[in-house]
Amino acid sequence: MPHLPKIKLSLLIKKRFAALAIFIMLGMLAAYEQPTIEIAWMTGILLLTIYLFAFEVVEVDVAAVSIMVVLGLSSLLAPFMGLEQGLMDPQHLFDGFSSNAVISIIAVMIIGAGLDRTGLMSKVAGFILDIGGSSEKRIIPIISSTVAVISSFMQNVGAAALFIPVVSRISARSGLPMSRLLMPMGFCAILGGTMTLVGSSPLILLNDLIAASNTNLPAQDQMQMWSLFSTTPIGLALVVAGVAYFVVAGRFVLPNVVQSAQTSATSSLRYFHDVYGVDFEVKEVVVKQGSPLIGKHLDDCETAYKVRIIANKRLGQGVRIGAGALDRDTEITEGMVIGVVADPADLANFVDKNQLQMRPQLRSFSETLSPSKSGIAEVVIPPGSQLVNQSARDVWMRKTYGIAMIGLHRDGETYREGGDIRSIPLHAGDTLVVHTAWEALARLEKDRNFVVVTSEYPREDLRPNKVGWAALFFAVALGLVLFTDVRLSIALLTGAVGMVLSGVLRMDEAYEAVSWKTVFLLASLIPLGLAVEQTGTAKWIADQTLQLMGRAPVWVIQLAIALLATFFTLVMSNVGATVLLVPLAVNIALGVGADPAVFALTVALATSNSFIIPTHQVNALIMGPGGYKVPHFIKAGTLMTLIFLVVMIAMLNLMF
Repeated sequence: MPHLPKIKLSLLIKKRFAALAIFIMLGMLAAYEQPTIEIAWMTGILLLTIYLFAFEVVEVDVAAVSIMVVLGLSSLLAPFMGLEQGLMDPQHLFDGFSSNAVISIIAVMIIGAGLDRTGLMSKVAGFILDIGGSSEKRIIPIISSTVAVISSFMQNVGAAALFIPVVSRISARSGLPMSRLLMPMGFCAILGGTMTLVGSSPLILLNDLIAASNTNLPAQDQMQMWSLFSTTPIGLALVVAGVAYFVVAGRFVLPNVVQSAQTSATSSLRYFHDVYGVDFEVKEVVVKQGSPLIGKHLDDCETAYKVRIIANKRLGQGVRIGAGALDRDTEITEGMVIGVVADPADLANFVDKNQLQMRPQLRSFSETLSPSKSGIAEVVIPPGSQLVNQSARDVWMRKTYGIAMIGLHRDGETYREGGDIRSIPLHAGDTLVVHTAWEALARLEKDRNFVVVTSEYPREDLRPNKVGWAALFFAVALGLVLFTDVRLSIALLTGAVGMVLSGVLRMDEAYEAVSWKTVFLLASLIPLGLAVEQTGTAKWIADQTLQLMGRAPVWVIQLAIALLATFFTLVMSNVGATVLLVPLAVNIALGVGADPAVFALTVALATSNSFIIPTHQVNALIMGPGGYKVPHFIKAGTLMTLIFLVVMIAMLNLMF
């Protein structure tokens, strides 16, 4: 048994070497059939890239940077590789870092962080939770369809970036891992880009490419331009298929990655169990008609039932929690929703004896009692504190400081709520176990009467007073994207810079908002796509594939073109794949008697079919926050790719 990890590691290494051998043989076969040595080398590098991504020999960003370095070194090693010059001009090797796509991603991350800092995204998350509750099968369609609609009128990466903070908050409040929500959202953002002719870069380019092809075609073969909503039925079908896929198959294909925030919350509860021997559960209960609690005060039931009431909500009123909101004289009324923290057994007894309805998930307090807003903490009474020799009752601790004491640790012994701990005079050195809003705990850190022991908790520096500025610069950026011809990166950077200049974000916060792993991944892959195109490798692969089709039916040839576009968009930019394949598709369509405009549209749509590996901007964007690995994309993305192809080909042939 002690050697089992070594055996598993050995098997893993053998599998990787076997896979590498297969890729090398494929590369040798490509070299045997290749027309130029450049294409042979480029095919080998492509296979190496796919191998590194699929088997995660190193982190994907490290793999991408390594491939970029290999391309750069090819200019130095050209004589030894049989090349006249390198595979990539070193002067353009780092163009990816200043590319429109990468700068746009940086900008939308900053804009999203700015909107989140004002609390706007928290309200959106709360609204979605009010509608969908905490059910994965209800939340996924709401988030995914919303993002899909937004991405039909703006760049899909922008729509996805703006909703990452929303998904993060929904995850924290519902208890659903982000990995269960981000992938459906990201995939549907990509699908939503097919709903209009301005939803993705390939579709924006389509009419220009058709116009360029028309200049070389006789009058009878010239193609009509597509209108803004020509693709809407196809895009809607793709979005519906995508949402249905995750609703039906999500429990099988979506990973369950535990993120650091969830691990922290779990570790915190385990810590209190190990140190103080206490278990806590936060629930909300509803006071039903005829409950014995009606007309009583909080003080009448808390000690008797060993529970601590930390929040309430009366019918037609808002949530009351924290300093100044609750005290022991608060009267319990019919229909009141109560937030309770207690041992699970004590909580069950409290509910049973008082005819209460316990909700399975937080609903009224889904935001205020979420782990991102509140939790269990330790505070110590220091010597010299004004609270020494006073009890929690004497100082009305819950009302005055916003902390609800649920445990008191003194001289190695922990006292619980059932022992009327709130009446025990406090001593210097006493450790109080409390439930508190993190905002209240942050205030206690500045209060000399307490020493806050709990240091790891979410600190939110929200700036609701800046919501007007955030909304203004978001609107400016969106307006520039939709109604002007200015480059996407400039439009979005205008909004990002506005967020900083207006004080919505500090510059250090703007830097922290950027996922630099995503930036390096995309920027390093851009030169690979350029090299594939400039060396003629992409055209050679396309030619070889289409030669194999022979005299196949028109729909089979159309499917082959879609498959080619799908493959190219995984290893190069979707724009580059579209520019390369549209003229090819037009000529093939004319040769087999098909509609060239439909074949051109097939290419522009299929270049959005990028789900298997995280090379698409949206997939790269969600990879870090979701904690995804490449195998996660392969598992969920393979079937999504097949669904995309089936739905797209069926809708194209049905409509045209």
